[in-house]
Amino acid sequence: MSLLEVKNVYKTYGSGAAVLQDVNFSIGKKQCLGLVGESGCGKSTLARCLLSIEPIDRGSIVLHNIPLHNKSERSLRPYRRHIQAVLQNPSAALNPKLKIIDSLMDPYLQFGEQTELKHFCYRNKQDFASQLLEAVELPAELAGRYPHELSGGQKQRVTIARAISIEPAIIILDEPTSSLDVLSQAAVLRLLDGLREQLGISYLFISHDLAAVHMMSQHMMVMRDGVIVDQFDKEELFAADRHPYTQELISMFE
Repeated sequence: MSLLEVKNVYKTYGSGAAVLQDVNFSIGKKQCLGLVGESGCGKSTLARCLLSIEPIDRGSIVLHNIPLHNKSERSLRPYRRHIQAVLQNPSAALNPKLKIIDSLMDPYLQFGEQTELKHFCYRNKQDFASQLLEAVELPAELAGRYPHELSGGQKQRVTIARAISIEPAIIILDEPTSSLDVLSQAAVLRLLDGLREQLGISYLFISHDLAAVHMMSQHMMVMRDGVIVDQFDKEELFAADRHPYTQELISMFE
């Protein structure tokens, strides 16, 4: 059974430029669906539509059998906890004036009290922050620091901890490693894969990096100019019948 269903989604900006055209896919529980494509092809616009930051022109976005695409901001609120995001620039995602503990607490203060958590237990702020930092393999003492005191990899781990804090059903990962060095990229990808298994979370992993998408995902999609031109299981990446654009990306991958 699908957790997220996206059907016939179109998005056009005011200029008349079509950004998304007839986008269709589904994501199952504990599945990582990878979306690869060049910069400007519509990947991040799709992420904003799934997060209900941008409205779609037509089509449907359904999470847990609940349509999200036609709801007001007020009626969306109970469902926002189920879909979170980790973006490419952790420095921009964290408020520089807040200590890490306060950034980690923000989703829980907004949504966490609405539901019983299965993997984390809230007793007090410090204990909760320690659990989250441990989950992303960071020392508990970082809770009292500010973002500028952390490395890029540490900051991205904090944003991951914040995203998992309310145990969402799905996390949109939009280029989550593109600002990191090679060693940090690999470590963060391994961490994300482990958390998916441990917490039962699903991912939409968006990247221009075919190798990273192939490593993380069970199923893959290729986007070009707002159109999903190819969809396949990861084992079929090198099949002879791949779309010509996919084959172009593979040639760069190799």
